Amino acid sequence: MAVYTHLGAEDLAHLVACYDVGDLVSAKGIAEGVSNSNWLVETTRGRFILTMYEYRIDTTQLPFFLGLLDHLSARDCPVPATIHDRDGAAFRMIGDKAVALIEFLPGVSVDRPTPAQAAAVGRALAQLHHAVADFPMHGQQTMGLAEWDRLIHQCGTDNLEAISPGLASSAYDELSFLGANWPSGLPHGVVHCDLFPDNVLMLGDTVSGLIDFYFSADDYFAYDLAVTHAAWCFTRGGHQFLSDISDALLRGYASGRTLSEEERTAMPVLLRGACVRFLSSRAYDWVFTPADALVVRKDPLDFARRLAFYRENGQSLFA
Repeated sequence: MAVYTHLGAEDLAHLVACYDVGDLVSAKGIAEGVSNSNWLVETTRGRFILTMYEYRIDTTQLPFFLGLLDHLSARDCPVPATIHDRDGAAFRMIGDKAVALIEFLPGVSVDRPTPAQAAAVGRALAQLHHAVADFPMHGQQTMGLAEWDRLIHQCGTDNLEAISPGLASSAYDELSFLGANWPSGLPHGVVHCDLFPDNVLMLGDTVSGLIDFYFSADDYFAYDLAVTHAAWCFTRGGHQFLSDISDALLRGYASGRTLSEEERTAMPVLLRGACVRFLSSRAYDWVFTPADALVVRKDPLDFARRLAFYRENGQSLFA
């Protein structure tokens, strides 16, 4: 479920009238996402996505997130542009909640990507990394190493061991390793940081949309590639590494942007960091999410398995 706030037909019609997008024809709640309420809105001029920001999104950061969409869209990245209202505002307030209307992009998210699709994602990611070069805004990375450490220690040894024996010592050891080996001085800019398959829309082998930029922040381009690699190159549950998808993703990225020698050297560490980022947040949610919450908990062991693979094989991927 992903519609937490009810908006009636009159409310929606009044809201749509604030934009130069025609008259409301229909609006349907979208059963995806965990943080916001979303509707597919159809008007006499087309389709749009309406989002109401419920929680986890600091509305003071909306100018950054929505400005990033506009910037990337203007540079022909496959990103939905923000629809500004008749006064030029990128978002409006309904009570104490912000709402934004964005462009609807066609396409579907794939569960089992093909090498051709993975290559297309790599090319799109490289294009994005070039496009942010002149983006004038900055976003603080709130899900970096310090936050991974905080989340893991907040879970505590007993809770981690209850998830899986040995998980606590593995997580603590990895945090120590990353703290001692995290690279510095790599090329950086505003990056996506969450480019999982469900945040990419495909039409065949073409990327039609990159969506959900709400974890975007200033960080290393190579770290963004590492997150994408960890998200795309394993079977569900992290049980099996998909070498053909990995090769295609990296080949696609290299066709648009060449990693420096320093970035290639750092990639094994960044891949391990990408796994700890999601291991930490999933473990925290696993421990502290109430049983009756609407949010479905995700298995932290999914990324523990991916981490184990990168520990053993990360060097060889970039040899």
